[in-house]
Amino acid sequence: MNPEQTLSDENAETETGLKKDSNKPGALCGQVWLTIQTRQAQQFIRGRKGVADKPAIIGLTGFADRLRVIWLAARNDDPYADWWLIKIHEAIDSSSTYIRDRQTELDSQLDQVTGLEVTIAGSQKPCRVPLQFANPYAYQAARLLSEYDTLVCTLLTARHIGLQDNEASEGLLRLCGRKIRSTFVIPQGYRFLQIDRATLSQGGEKSSNARQAMGEVPEDVLKGERHAPLVPRKVQFPMGFAGNVALHPSAPESDMPLPEGKNPDA
Repeated sequence: MNPEQTLSDENAETETGLKKDSNKPGALCGQVWLTIQTRQAQQFIRGRKGVADKPAIIGLTGFADRLRVIWLAARNDDPYADWWLIKIHEAIDSSSTYIRDRQTELDSQLDQVTGLEVTIAGSQKPCRVPLQFANPYAYQAARLLSEYDTLVCTLLTARHIGLQDNEASEGLLRLCGRKIRSTFVIPQGYRFLQIDRATLSQGGEKSSNARQAMGEVPEDVLKGERHAPLVPRKVQFPMGFAGNVALHPSAPESDMPLPEGKNPDA
């Protein structure tokens, strides 16, 4: 059979012996949940609005929402979107490596405790959040938040049994919190200007506005020689797409109650 030919008779049998289009599998469905044990990690889910004495915190939901626009723009061959995906990938990877290294150090300290059987503290009522993201980097950011949550549980356990003092533990919480904040804020620097590689190479007003807003795209990124490990398939969207997609205001939503007690500057 010529692979380019199609069967005209809907009752014709395929090479497998089944009738055409019979017993086809349905669409794949699944669920992803993020389970959070600590209030320190919980505040990074939705973030918080800035107030007089505290800056705004971009949460996971705000990060994913802005990343959605970057992902769609990268599909439309926006070189700036490709550049931002590289930045996001590198930031997630760097932050995850830092947090996992600190986790390894804490695990090693706990393993050296003799005479005590230590169980890592966990919440009696964990927060479970359903995740429905449109791209893989949002899920990687959720995994980063989960790693931070595990670190907080381990760190507070170590402090409880005297392996960490208050100053050292608070300092580590701040450092790891800053890593996450600096990662989640990266999409804020991207501007959706309806530009692609062809438009950028032609120059003109759009090209000038893009360079003024976001700088010069590295040459290897512009040529497509360097890209993030996870990128969307390039698709030219129909006219009118750009008018229906826009970034939301930079202030994050904060409809999730903020954690009570001391904020560890996370």
